[in-house]
Amino acid sequence: MDMSLRARMRDGDAGAFEALFEEMARPVFSHAFRLTGDWSAAEDVLSLTFLEAWRLRHRIDPDGGSLRPWVLGIATNVARNLRRAARRYADALARMPRGHPIPDFTDDIIGRIDAAEQLAAIRQAYGSLRRQEQEVFALCVWSGLDHAEAAQALGVAVGTVRSRLSRARKKLEKLAAERQQDPGWRQVKGDHRFVREENR
Repeated sequence: MDMSLRARMRDGDAGAFEALFEEMARPVFSHAFRLTGDWSAAEDVLSLTFLEAWRLRHRIDPDGGSLRPWVLGIATNVARNLRRAARRYADALARMPRGHPIPDFTDDIIGRIDAAEQLAAIRQAYGSLRRQEQEVFALCVWSGLDHAEAAQALGVAVGTVRSRLSRARKKLEKLAAERQQDPGWRQVKGDHRFVREENR
């Protein structure tokens, strides 16, 4: 660079600064990449080097040769400062208490949607039973009582429990068979529940 360009740089001439950038951008980036080993960090060094060069332009001696050593010196300092900042950040993170990992809630949401659909289908099927059949079904199937315990809970004979449970199962099996025939319903793979396609 000739002395007049140095003087123009010192005086804040935008054209002179643009000429410096055109000449030095590639060498600064290459130097920064060699120092950091990271393309993204080298881009940061490049940007910050020229911001710093503009800020420090008043320090340029109007007499002298190429500004290459001055600019690469700034780049070296910028890269050093970025490394220090990265180390401080990593150290600060290491000192922070470890948080619990945030779970992927996608499967949980899908499970809830499926569970809601399953519950809706079950409630509809369960609602088709008579009240006495619902009670026996709930006690024996969902609550796990045997026939004698269900009979005791309901105050009826064991035979009554058996016949009501048998009727409930037959009705539910018939309803499941009808839903298999209905194109508006589909069975969830590997399961015995049915959901309406329009609700998916």
